[in-house]
Amino acid sequence: MPRAQKGAARRQAKNRWFKKAKGNRGARRTQWRRVQEAVIRAGVNQYTDRRLIKREYRALWITRISAACKMRDINYSRFIAGLKAANIDLNRKMLSEIAIHDPKAFDLLVEQAKGANAKAAA
Repeated sequence: MPRAQKGAARRQAKNRWFKKAKGNRGARRTQWRRVQEAVIRAGVNQYTDRRLIKREYRALWITRISAACKMRDINYSRFIAGLKAANIDLNRKMLSEIAIHDPKAFDLLVEQAKGANAKAAA
């Protein structure tokens, strides 16, 4: 009995891999072994970069909030500590949006943070 070699299913499976390897140069696009290596490595990088994107956005929001705080004579860490003491639960994304688009509301948040810091110190 002849050995079964998977037939069309093997070509279809390989085509899925080759499609994912599109955009690579040379052997990374044409040779089966290199395609597998390239696609697996690309998948690892995708996984890592999805987390890096979140990290970079958070850093951007913190930089924006810090700059807005410096303009109002308070540093970032005291501002965040004051918000926590005042039980104001706003994430950093929203705080940075408020700082950019609604400076008066941000002024109020700074005043509340300063007041909460003063109470905690006393």
